[in-house]
Amino acid sequence: MEQQLCRWLLLSLDRLPSNELKMTHELIANMLGVRREGVTEAAGKLQRAGLIDYHRGRIAVLDRSRLEAKVCECYKVVKKEYDRLLPDRIAT
Repeated sequence: MEQQLCRWLLLSLDRLPSNELKMTHELIANMLGVRREGVTEAAGKLQRAGLIDYHRGRIAVLDRSRLEAKVCECYKVVKKEYDRLLPDRIAT
């Protein structure tokens, strides 16, 4: 779940001009098709590790490079394809 959450956060932030999302654990869980408790546990681990800051529906990425190190190679594959198809998007 932790790896899945990291990938989802990175892919979501690739489309935004900031390092912050306004999302509840419940909404993220629904989008990922998992239980809210799993998202809460994974987000807690990431927060304790200093990778994200989560408070009242706001998630801020504090250390993107360490977050990227936690995801599987599929993130880079998806990101590369997204960059190829939509080159005018916001640069990360």
